[in-house]
Amino acid sequence: MKKKLMAVAVAGALAAPALAVAQTSTVQIYGRITYEYGIIDQGNNQHDADYADSPGGSAIGFRGEEKLGGGLSAWFQCESSADVRALDQTGFCTRNSAVGFKGGWGNLHFGRWDTPMKRALNVGTVGAEETGILGMSFLPFGGSGGADASNTNNFGTDTQQRQRWKRREAALSYYESPNFNGFQILGAFGAGNALADNNPVDVGPTANSNAGPRIWSLAGTYQSGPLGIGLAYERHESMGAPVPAPNQGDLDDSGWGLSASYTFGGNVKVGATYLDTEYENSATTKLKRKTWTIGVDWRIQGPHSVQAQYAYADDCKGFGPNIGGNGGCTADLGLGGTGGDAISLAYSYAFSKRTRVKFGWVRVSNDGNTRSFRVGNSAGLAAPNGQDVDGYAFHIQHNF
Repeated sequence: MKKKLMAVAVAGALAAPALAVAQTSTVQIYGRITYEYGIIDQGNNQHDADYADSPGGSAIGFRGEEKLGGGLSAWFQCESSADVRALDQTGFCTRNSAVGFKGGWGNLHFGRWDTPMKRALNVGTVGAEETGILGMSFLPFGGSGGADASNTNNFGTDTQQRQRWKRREAALSYYESPNFNGFQILGAFGAGNALADNNPVDVGPTANSNAGPRIWSLAGTYQSGPLGIGLAYERHESMGAPVPAPNQGDLDDSGWGLSASYTFGGNVKVGATYLDTEYENSATTKLKRKTWTIGVDWRIQGPHSVQAQYAYADDCKGFGPNIGGNGGCTADLGLGGTGGDAISLAYSYAFSKRTRVKFGWVRVSNDGNTRSFRVGNSAGLAAPNGQDVDGYAFHIQHNF
């Protein structure tokens, strides 16, 4: 009997601290799991491809908050990619992740987060997925997702994503104002890590000496009732691969965007975006482009809904080196024909508030002097200029 009582006492002593932690812990676990499978037409002289993807913010996250008194709280979030294909094995905190303080004066945080520009453009982005085969962000925004302007050893590589204006940017210092009757100000800037690091390209007389690539992003948003409006300006400093002196220039990019959405009758949401961008590719040359989108999300009845979006990219006017990537700029050389457009149509069925499936089609069209635009993650850039490419897919999403 004494041995049994002793065992119970020891077990209780060990369990008590764990129970106390559980009762006071503010940590929450949340996430989204997505899976997409479809067929991609990659253009003439290219093989069609069947592709499995895990797009649309598939993630698992942990977040928590501690009340510090006087209306002040400390908080954190660590959100990581959750690829159920088991192909993209990235590390922890690769998505929106930060640590910070918030109170009546606003929210100040530090880490990787969606830029103010992205959040402002999202207000009017309606009627389509962002990424994957059914994703429509590539043509008008150069893509949507992770980027790292502060990359210290790989100027001009995919990590910087120079052409991308819907960025989940690394190493941000970020401020969000309080919400004033639906109106909010957002501001963020990236760290110039390369200024402090010994970069192998920063040597010799033709080097882009001591470049410090970084992001500056500022936005205002208004969301009240059925109406949403977003306005933003963003600057990318010292982006891309260094150009030999004396023609290297600052390689600075800038863009401003406007978006709006409105929901009619509680079940028909329409939205539109406009983006005006400029890329400096040498001391004397620049590329400029304007893009816009319009979309609709119609909840027909019960679990049934349909979505549609149209996106248009004007010619990328100017001369000099092209800006790469899906949605990048091709210099028009005075000839034009470097734009394109895209359209998507989809049907969604919601099994619940947390689980839905979607079946959709996307067509992306390139003008006669470019092949910059393609469907989702396809690699059909070797196809001839002026190609129309299609994608068909089904998409599953479950939130928890």
